[in-house]
Amino acid sequence: MAIKRQSHKRMPSYKSFEKINTKDSSNEFIFGLQKEKCPNGTVPIRRTTKDELIQGKLSFYNQNMFESVPGVHAAEIYVTPDFSPFYKVKGTNSIYNPRLRTKVQESLAQVAPQIYGGNSATYFYSLWTTDNFDKTGCYNLQCPGFVQTHPYMFLGSRVGKVSIYGGRSIETNFTITLDRETQNWWLNLFGHDVGYYPGRLFSNLTSAERVGWGGRTFTPPNTISPQMGSGYFPDNNFVHACYFIYISIQDRGRTDFGPEKHMTEAFVDDPDCFNAEHYGDEGGNVGNTIQFGGPGGQCGN
Repeated sequence: MAIKRQSHKRMPSYKSFEKINTKDSSNEFIFGLQKEKCPNGTVPIRRTTKDELIQGKLSFYNQNMFESVPGVHAAEIYVTPDFSPFYKVKGTNSIYNPRLRTKVQESLAQVAPQIYGGNSATYFYSLWTTDNFDKTGCYNLQCPGFVQTHPYMFLGSRVGKVSIYGGRSIETNFTITLDRETQNWWLNLFGHDVGYYPGRLFSNLTSAERVGWGGRTFTPPNTISPQMGSGYFPDNNFVHACYFIYISIQDRGRTDFGPEKHMTEAFVDDPDCFNAEHYGDEGGNVGNTIQFGGPGGQCGN
């Protein structure tokens, strides 16, 4: 479905010079429209059913920012607030399709059948909140919030191909950047600005205090947790566990740099099920790297 662009900001005020590093240049087209294009002056919007809206609301409560939510498990690397403020976070992520055991489970990013019509494929998503998901926020474009600007990349699009353990790696470059002139937070994929979260949504987000990379899973309490990432633990082999490479942050001087190991901490609530490792700057074709994921299983509540 296409929708006509309103009079919104169509590009950030800063100049974006994103360096794209992928093993396969065709990866750029794993998201969004490929053969078909929207008419000039319009943007693609994923058609959402009433049931998907209801299920999305239920799912969205599972993304509470607090780590002690029943059924939610996390394996994440984050830069500690001691080094804030942050104005940009970036990384190149390997995309997998982790196996779920039931249709009410989720593994991010993002396999969530209950909000995609029962489909267990991998989707590109984003979500927002201003009050830890109490009264505000939603996935993708299911409520007013994110402003779509790109003519063929869009939130809620299905990933056309995924990585294979021990084989090909399908990657995407994610960047979230604050436009300090407008206070809008822009989402960029493969050097393309997909759209932004308007600064007016947030009363106190003129910078970020905590940024990071990793994954989460959800399963109903007292059930077996699904896989995260490739389904394998980090082992510093980049055709095994899911990864972010070329991770970087931006400080108040607009300097982009990869965080050193002493700047980061890991949050892993059950290391028997999942793990996350920051390897630091490994140079070469990966730069500053993390891996995360695991097989899931009996992870507790």
